[in-house]
Amino acid sequence: MQPFRFAVYTNSSDEAYRWTDFARRVEGLGYAALYVTDHLGRQLAPTAALAAAAAVTSTLRIGPYVFANDFRHPLIVAREAATLDRLSGGRLDLGLGAGWKRSDYRQLGMPYDPPGVRIDRLIESLGIIRRLLSGEEVTHAGRFYQLERARVQPAPVQRPHPRIMLGGGGPRMLRVAAREAQIVSFVPQFSASGRPMWRHATEAALAERAMQVRAAAGARFDELELNVFVGDAGVIGDKQPLSASLRALVKSAGPAVLGGSPYLLYGTLDQLRAAMLRRRDRSGVSSYGIPAHAMESFAPLVASLAGR
Repeated sequence: MQPFRFAVYTNSSDEAYRWTDFARRVEGLGYAALYVTDHLGRQLAPTAALAAAAAVTSTLRIGPYVFANDFRHPLIVAREAATLDRLSGGRLDLGLGAGWKRSDYRQLGMPYDPPGVRIDRLIESLGIIRRLLSGEEVTHAGRFYQLERARVQPAPVQRPHPRIMLGGGGPRMLRVAAREAQIVSFVPQFSASGRPMWRHATEAALAERAMQVRAAAGARFDELELNVFVGDAGVIGDKQPLSASLRALVKSAGPAVLGGSPYLLYGTLDQLRAAMLRRRDRSGVSSYGIPAHAMESFAPLVASLAGR
């Protein structure tokens, strides 16, 4: 059983004008990591933001949550990852995913390939990235990528390479993560239109996915960190109203999501603490990505559970 670990993630530009102060605050509140999502639109670019955060912190781990594989060649990913790990003194968690948000692909003018193709591309990319970060000179002629005598220098601090986090919600992606990652990040499954299917984002579904990861991971399962990407969160008193974002979710997914989804953490501190302890016992989940707007209200929970 892994100890509890909490990260803060940001997916907007709300923190842009006070970014370094924000990073220091995340560290000061006791969070283990600061992650930045990788989407186009109103948010900071991950690599530059993470480098700036690393420069003003000393213990806080950093990482993309997660790099969309289709947006970058694996050599570029490996080079940026090695630099981030070097600049941070070995504090990078390298998050990778197959890409899912249709609007990103539209803005880039890229084809939105079927999930199987995107996952195939990620698998090939991941193999290249791992070899490059491990110090190999890589020549590769594959289905999607070609490299000739490529090398990443300077090398990352962490050996054999920074911890790899793979995010996903479908069975195939979770099998890949179970075999290849050190951190498996569970996200809700998405519909064909690219929208989260909140009605299916239940505790029972998470437990089933964790069992799939256990079966695919085999003997290495106990070494894995199981993480949940928390779509929204809030600590409430009995009479505190719903936030605007949660009101929208309740309208689209129904009120049951508030009490029955591990991806929507909403309740009193005691309720949230009890749910996290039960969830770890049932599913093995010990790690959470908390949205930035909830980091202050979740700080007492972090203080009571982190490292336990």
